[in-house]
Amino acid sequence: MDIAVIEECTRASHEERITFGEVVGRLIAAGVERYHVDLVRGESTYFMPDGQSHRVTGKTVDSRPASSFSPDGVLAAVRLIQAGRTKYLAFCQQIMEAGCVGYLVSMQGQRAVYYGRSGETYVEPFPGSR
Repeated sequence: MDIAVIEECTRASHEERITFGEVVGRLIAAGVERYHVDLVRGESTYFMPDGQSHRVTGKTVDSRPASSFSPDGVLAAVRLIQAGRTKYLAFCQQIMEAGCVGYLVSMQGQRAVYYGRSGETYVEPFPGSR
């Protein structure tokens, strides 16, 4: 497990120096299988195929997730960041306003799964994997 790459990807995301595509590429190269972001706790956990994991604490967004989940709100935030019209921390704020409390990114499945307090989900395939 290349902890330096994992921690740098988290730091670079929170400092808004790297795009989602760059993060995924670097994590795949480091052998990461998937990662989970807990927006409320400000933690990201990275998982390797052999069961190892590494948790990184980052910046928390100064917000509480909305009570109800809006897949359309999550989709709108995803489209803004994909278009380069927003950065990572604003994206996190937007998906929290849409009721998202966390998300899971699967490199193998080439998708991100955003979820709300009651288990509602919105699934977004990676660009180019559709």
